[in-house]
Amino acid sequence: MTLSEDEIKRLFRIRKTVMTMLKDRGYFVGDFEINMTREQFISKFGENMKREDLVINKTKRNDPSDQIYVFFPEEQKVGVKTMKTYTNRMKSENVFRAILVVQQNLTPFARTCISEIAAKFQLEVFQEAELLVNIKEHVLVPEHQVLTSEEKKTLLERYTVKETQVREILILHLYSFTDFCCGLSLEQLVFI
Repeated sequence: MTLSEDEIKRLFRIRKTVMTMLKDRGYFVGDFEINMTREQFISKFGENMKREDLVINKTKRNDPSDQIYVFFPEEQKVGVKTMKTYTNRMKSENVFRAILVVQQNLTPFARTCISEIAAKFQLEVFQEAELLVNIKEHVLVPEHQVLTSEEKKTLLERYTVKETQVREILILHLYSFTDFCCGLSLEQLVFI
């Protein structure tokens, strides 16, 4: 199925946002991938591109064994079958992190599947609409900085809170901005 001009423009913007997000998270992303023009995008993927052609695989700058996949499923609502296909691919290539960029949402069974495999794979799900604009570039969004272990310890002592209390806040705001830009794990804190 050939994508319309509007869909190509949409996917171009989404891919650019994803590349910026990966670079901010410490993955090796070239400036040419972020600064790619729409014409270069069409030249690279073709006018008859499919979403599955846009799959991205990147490695961390400081740890080449730490990789991430970004999948762009074709289905409007992603189900368990697609999830299993992606996790099997990740397992065969020893990749344990992935981002799914879905058109609408996951089926309830696919959401359950993500919960079940969370011990082995870290899967994040973003809807395309969430990635059309890079929210980090918005004038009202303050800079976010991930704290080091020492800074975190000092902060916890200063405010006499336990790490578990802070984790509860992070769990409640799992799909917040900090998750988008920083790809945080539950052990990390962010200074805003």
